[in-house]
Amino acid sequence: MLENDANELFTSSNNHYEPSDTWLIPLKSLDDDARAIHLGAVAELSVAPSQRRFVGDPLRMMLVGLEEESRLPYVIEAGGAAVGVLTLQSGAACLAGWPDDDSAWLLRGFLIDSGSQGRGFGTRAAFAAAEEARRLTVRLGGGQGGVVLSVNEGNPAGLAAYGKAGFVDSGEYLGGSSGPQRVMFKAFPVETAVNLR
Repeated sequence: MLENDANELFTSSNNHYEPSDTWLIPLKSLDDDARAIHLGAVAELSVAPSQRRFVGDPLRMMLVGLEEESRLPYVIEAGGAAVGVLTLQSGAACLAGWPDDDSAWLLRGFLIDSGSQGRGFGTRAAFAAAEEARRLTVRLGGGQGGVVLSVNEGNPAGLAAYGKAGFVDSGEYLGGSSGPQRVMFKAFPVETAVNLR
């Protein structure tokens, strides 16, 4: 769930804000009961066999994210149902082949349920994640200039979704455990830097 300054629920698509059917639900912001309900929905997500080498178990990723202070786990929800997960992490951008840890948020553990793929949820959620990271940077004063991720070169759907969300290919990364990766980066708008001063 993304919140703007007026605490209205929004997500982003087509490079502008508009009410939508896709939200990011921040698990760390929920009470125990709501978190348990969302984690139950995450446990039902499935990963396509061809994608298992690119992503981990969705429930495990969310539980690890809840335990680590630097990770912010989100459930991607559309039409009232969980359709995926993602995590934003500060201080860890080198894990995606970025030259330093602190100048960018790391987008990791991103997956869309196999039964929900092909409907644009990945692109909308990637765009929304970058907007959420920008807001976190302004609110927390972290100084990050954007969001970085790495995506396996053998994952054309992921490459396409991130590209449509405004992420730019920044080169090859050979540090991943599942083969050559493409480093993709989405810079925050210039006004974010102005808001940090």
